[in-house]
Amino acid sequence: MLNVFFVLLVLISVLVAAFTGRMEAVSQGALDSAKKAVDLALGLVGAMTLFMGLMKVAQDAGLLRLITRATAPVLKRLFPDVPPDHPAMSAMVLSIGSNILGLANAATPFGIRAMQELDRLNPVKGTATNAMVLFLAITTSGLAILPTGVVALRAAAGSHDPAGIFFTTWVGSGCATIVAIVAATLLGKLPAYRASDPQRSGAVPVAAAPPAGDLPAPPEEQARTPPRFGAWLAWGYVGALGVALVTHVARETGSASWGTVARGVLSFWMIPLLVAGLVLFGWARGVKVYESLVEGAKEGFQVALRIIPYLVAILVAVGMFRASGCLEAFVSAVAPLTAPLGLPAEAVPVAVLRPLSGSGAFAVVSEILTAHGPDSYLGYLVSTMQGSADTTFYILAVYFGAIGIKKTRHAVPAGLLADLAGIAAAVFICRLVF
Repeated sequence: MLNVFFVLLVLISVLVAAFTGRMEAVSQGALDSAKKAVDLALGLVGAMTLFMGLMKVAQDAGLLRLITRATAPVLKRLFPDVPPDHPAMSAMVLSIGSNILGLANAATPFGIRAMQELDRLNPVKGTATNAMVLFLAITTSGLAILPTGVVALRAAAGSHDPAGIFFTTWVGSGCATIVAIVAATLLGKLPAYRASDPQRSGAVPVAAAPPAGDLPAPPEEQARTPPRFGAWLAWGYVGALGVALVTHVARETGSASWGTVARGVLSFWMIPLLVAGLVLFGWARGVKVYESLVEGAKEGFQVALRIIPYLVAILVAVGMFRASGCLEAFVSAVAPLTAPLGLPAEAVPVAVLRPLSGSGAFAVVSEILTAHGPDSYLGYLVSTMQGSADTTFYILAVYFGAIGIKKTRHAVPAGLLADLAGIAAAVFICRLVF
């Protein structure tokens, strides 16, 4: 499907540009998008190496085993082909949890680690398994409890109620996630996709292993020696952080509202606390944190460079499509059809761009909030739409590119159905509430 998507966008863009005299714009758009793709991938290097390193610390400390055991009752129903205690389970939990909290910088490295672990169970390399498709469908649905990025944008636009989209975003992204799970499950049972299921090929998975719960702890866990009084010192540090947080909130509430203080804590405290928490847990469990982090970071650097060709392909196709005027023509054509359904013409570009380009959709939302006001119906609607879906094609390109998947099976239709459900739910709930 990604191949068909790429070919259609490129050929249609060039043909339309040839008839409309926009060949220069398309040429520049292709080059600019290629440069942007490389810049974007290189920008991921730092976050990828850091969080891949922290994943290694968590693995060596036994945290991943604890997470998989705690979430096994739910995940084993969603992912029956994955052993309940497999490392892929904990990596998926960390990725999905990071997305829910609005920590995109952490979610991507954790998600790529999950894909790497799922690929270890894949008997047919290069072909997506049902578990991979379902995990990516959930990821592209954009489930969010704390849409911090959109809330910050609304606050910057002068909204008197920047957090007013919390409930509508929960509804929109929740509906998208439900549809993602159902679509990925049912599409995988269709004859065309069922026939290409790697699990039905009869091949033996490479590096497959029995559930970790049936095995002794890995050598790195067995060999660690926790520091004396490590647990007491760790709890003391947690208590000190708690006091610091209370002090910060008390100090800030003197000059700002509770909502502003809460958003500041969620936006700026979460990642430092996540990093400190993983480092502290590893140290208290006897892990050589620095050596472990560096070892994991090496893999993160390699993965970040590996995804560059996949990003270039997707972003160049989208850039050419926009530069040719095709996107503008498509929006103009569908706007009269969507307006009676509660989706104004001004909001259609957000719905179209959201699966294609996160930065493009974000820019359109920013323009709408400035022009029409963040607390208008249109402002609430586009803010909710931005938080109720994710950049499907970007996510598929990055995650599949990291492990060399070329046959994506039903990942694209499942992701797009989730996006459509998220946008439709956003329109419905915004009309009902606002």
